[in-house]
Amino acid sequence: MRFQDKVAIVTGGNSGMGKEVARRFVAEGGRVVVNGRNPAKTEAAAKDIDPTGKLAIPQIGDVASPATGEAAVKAALDHFGRLDVLFNNAGIFIPKPFLEVDEAEYDRFANAILKGSFFAAQAAAKAMKAAGRGGAIVQTGSMWALQAIGATPSAAYSAAKAGVHALTKNLAIELAVDKIRVNAIAPGIIETPVFNTFLSDEQVAQVLPTFNAMHPLGRNGQPEDAAEALLFLASDQAKWITGVVLSVDGGIMAGRP
Repeated sequence: MRFQDKVAIVTGGNSGMGKEVARRFVAEGGRVVVNGRNPAKTEAAAKDIDPTGKLAIPQIGDVASPATGEAAVKAALDHFGRLDVLFNNAGIFIPKPFLEVDEAEYDRFANAILKGSFFAAQAAAKAMKAAGRGGAIVQTGSMWALQAIGATPSAAYSAAKAGVHALTKNLAIELAVDKIRVNAIAPGIIETPVFNTFLSDEQVAQVLPTFNAMHPLGRNGQPEDAAEALLFLASDQAKWITGVVLSVDGGIMAGRP
């Protein structure tokens, strides 16, 4: 198994892509710290991933605070004795026209996405460097950081995710000497509960299918599609890959049919 006895932190690991990558990491022999802001949701996710509580533990906190990344690293080291992988997955997505975004909303995107990724990666990299075994940091970027989508105006979100892409390349260079690889994925439309944060269940059922045709492969992505790419980049199968932002988007960035 690819992750036998390895330990990962998954920020935003209590639903969607984060929960799926945490679940599969454990299924492939690893142990995980499942981070999330909502205590009940995060504890339930960890229990669902591993009912025994031995292979998945919850860690509550908002990654917008650097202390949360530090606490997640401490949890990994205290409970499992090591840290091999950080999945920087936490974020928010709420489309809103540029002219309507106020400072508080801008700060919310910048803090949850870019600041959170920056300081969680810093805490993880310090632990990995101290251990001397190297490691992998895999970030969740976005297709929206590569091109604008008129149907989902999201300038603040896109700018923050573009910062994650730039952070990925910078950290890949800085941390290579410590054998820490840093990569990211740029997903297209992935059907996760994030859409329920600004749409009703009925609206989600109506709206999401309209995006299928936008992808040349003919369908929206599922959490397992993103998890497959995230796990590959975290594994030794990608041991000579660093500084890459991998499009996982059903072909959107290749062009239009």
